[in-house]
Amino acid sequence: MASRAGTVALPQDLVDITALLDAYYDVTPDLSDPAQRVAFGTSGHRGSSLKASFNEGHILAITQAIVEYRAGQGITGPLFLAKDTHGLSEPAQNSALEVLAANGVNVLIDARHGYTPTPALSHAILKYNNEAGPGQPQADGIVVTPSHNPPADGGFKYNPPHGGPADTDATGWIANRANELLENGLRGVKRIPLNDALKADGTGKFDFLSSYVDDLPSVLDLDAIRTAGVRIGADPMGGASVDYWGEIGERHQLDLTVVNPTVDPQWAFMTLDWDEKIRMDCSSPSAMASLIKRMSDSASAGTGAFDVATGNDADADRHGIVTPDGGLMNPNHYLAVAIDYLYRNRTGWNPKSVVGKTLVSSSIIDRVAAGLGRKLVEVPVGFKWFVPGLLSGEGAFGGEESAGASFNKRDGSVWTTDKDGILLALLASEITAVTGKSPSQLYKGLTDQFGAPVYARIDAAATREQKAALGKLSSSDVKATTLAGEEITAKLTEAPGNGASIGGLKVVTENAWFAARPSGTEDVYKIYAESFKGADHLKQVQEEAKALVDGVIS
Repeated sequence: MASRAGTVALPQDLVDITALLDAYYDVTPDLSDPAQRVAFGTSGHRGSSLKASFNEGHILAITQAIVEYRAGQGITGPLFLAKDTHGLSEPAQNSALEVLAANGVNVLIDARHGYTPTPALSHAILKYNNEAGPGQPQADGIVVTPSHNPPADGGFKYNPPHGGPADTDATGWIANRANELLENGLRGVKRIPLNDALKADGTGKFDFLSSYVDDLPSVLDLDAIRTAGVRIGADPMGGASVDYWGEIGERHQLDLTVVNPTVDPQWAFMTLDWDEKIRMDCSSPSAMASLIKRMSDSASAGTGAFDVATGNDADADRHGIVTPDGGLMNPNHYLAVAIDYLYRNRTGWNPKSVVGKTLVSSSIIDRVAAGLGRKLVEVPVGFKWFVPGLLSGEGAFGGEESAGASFNKRDGSVWTTDKDGILLALLASEITAVTGKSPSQLYKGLTDQFGAPVYARIDAAATREQKAALGKLSSSDVKATTLAGEEITAKLTEAPGNGASIGGLKVVTENAWFAARPSGTEDVYKIYAESFKGADHLKQVQEEAKALVDGVIS
């Protein structure tokens, strides 16, 4: 049977929103099942009410735990509360507000009763704390989003006063306390009715959109985009950026078209992802098929509707870049272009600022950084690792292979400390305006200079015990001396940029590497691999990587 990936969703693919919402309120999690307990991954607690992993009880307990955590940390400023367009996001935001107001927390919700991208929340936290100044009460935030996950999912993420994702010390404490509250039947959770919470003295409004959109000239050269007349097609993909893109075009007088302004909690307009699921992954050719086709058709017809087309996931922390000549860019390719452009053109940045990337991002970034004369800092998976550098300006750019990145303002000060898909999407237009070339054309120039890598990720079956063993490996456990015909130059279980555990293994040669990490949600481990010697060599790397890892953990 032919795959339906890249085709428009059918009625049988759509989630029953009524059943989803009923389950949120009616289902009580079974805490003897680990999958139904509170657990924070790299981007907060995620789950589905239909699987008893994201229900009202979870949100009430997590919010109470956050109240107690921030009190213990001396955080007394306002808490910014935001949501995306997933069906579970508004109910979860309401539940959180009931607890926050009952505890006397000063909460700021969106003044327009709309949706708020994750980067707009991060920007709001940082702007408030910067204006408040040292020694004054600091703000933090909660964003209700499962990012690009399917429509049946919900997510709940805490951002402390540094504006970025909370670290494991914070999330571990919050998760443990939340599970305690659940085990005690939510005794200890303070809560008032929603109408009372909305009218509470501590509940206020904040214009996230204006705060973010009006500040964009501090981080991007919008004058260049406007002067060059770059034609932009922006697809919010049914997500929280839907109102932002229109305002960006209007307020900054850009030639910008919002390709699809529809908001639908079922995402019925979406094309199916690689596994025939609805997933708002703007780095996936299948999920982005509609925008890719629109760009391709206009280019073939000679109409050239857009010079750059972009997509964002549901909370707009990821970016997808589509060019007339290259189609949807691989996220690694675009990161390399963005880094090369920014470090050559941001004269206000610290001249010694480093380039930040996760260890599963492409090695062409290493070569680009070396060509720029900049130090590369390679960190584990998770955007939280970039927060200190972005705050200080010592790491003016941080990027992940999964199409998430952010960078500093033109004067070198911090913009956001969470991923910003709107920012990276607009940067593609700035790059086009300033260089006269598309990002995909510029990537071709980088490969002419540094070589053309081939990159892929595959999954391999593993038991829980094997995944645990992989996460605890040391470099001495790996006895192999060669990989795919090349001498192994590094065996890493800690990130070279900061010495933090990578929760797996990375093996490097002169022209290739692989990294293996256990999945947090499935009985598999993930193998990321790359070769500068072509597809056949990459396949050899993948085969030997699987054999090597299986031999160590079995």
